[in-house]
Amino acid sequence: MTSTSIDYLPILIQFVFAAGFVAFVLLISNYLGPKRHSKNKNESFECGVEQHGNARIPFSVKYFVVAILFVLFDVEVIFMYPWAVNFRDLGMEAFWKMLLFMGLLLVGFYYVIKKGALEWE
Repeated sequence: MTSTSIDYLPILIQFVFAAGFVAFVLLISNYLGPKRHSKNKNESFECGVEQHGNARIPFSVKYFVVAILFVLFDVEVIFMYPWAVNFRDLGMEAFWKMLLFMGLLLVGFYYVIKKGALEWE
């Protein structure tokens, strides 16, 4: 079965419709929305805590590095579930591919540990 460009027309139409709807709603809300500005309304609000000081204080990015690494390795582990469910049907080729995948995953994890990305100071 070969696919032609016409087979992708419904996807293109849906994408154009979705993008057009988003653009329309953003534009119309800008014109129809209330425009009440005051000093109190323009202040930043964080969970009912009064703001004090400057919000532009530099801080360590270790939290973000750990979060990104968690997401990275968590997504990698998600790929193992379908493989484990279909392990018997996939055969030895899939087994060797999963060993290669796990090896690369462990090399990446070893690199992260050696770089000290998970150490807090």
